[in-house]
Amino acid sequence: MQKSKKIVILGHFGVGKTSLIQRFVKDSFSDKYKVTIGVHITKKIVEVNENDSVSLIIWDLEGTDEVQMIRQAYLLGTHGVVFVFDVSRPSTFQNLNSDLKIVAEKTPDVPLIIVGNKIDLVIQDELQSLLKDNNIEANYLTSAKTGDAVNEMFTHLATLLNDLT
Repeated sequence: MQKSKKIVILGHFGVGKTSLIQRFVKDSFSDKYKVTIGVHITKKIVEVNENDSVSLIIWDLEGTDEVQMIRQAYLLGTHGVVFVFDVSRPSTFQNLNSDLKIVAEKTPDVPLIIVGNKIDLVIQDELQSLLKDNNIEANYLTSAKTGDAVNEMFTHLATLLNDLT
């Protein structure tokens, strides 16, 4: 049985939201930065077990440094949220806990996956210190460039959404 689930990808400008989606959907990566204006919608079907698949309708929302400014209309009908920060840019995670609180208020009772992207740009020991020092608990640490943990993150979300209904 196939279910359709809307997920939104949120985060500051330039954290790699579009690149994560491109890696997941097309298994490709481009280092040419293109700003997302408004929203871009992509779809991919994920097999979660031998009987079930989930059609992820992925809403790539424009980056914003002011999370509270996200248009509520974009969030209507959302089944899951992925919040992305850039592990190499402190400005994208310094207010992470307050950003996540706002997201949780805007999307109550919706699974939220926290993703630290661009792990290929930092040394692993420094990454662990950075997360600990900033009290960050990321569900996934990814690299859209290398593909590290990208499929796992989206597949986990699809499985989670399949199990909820």
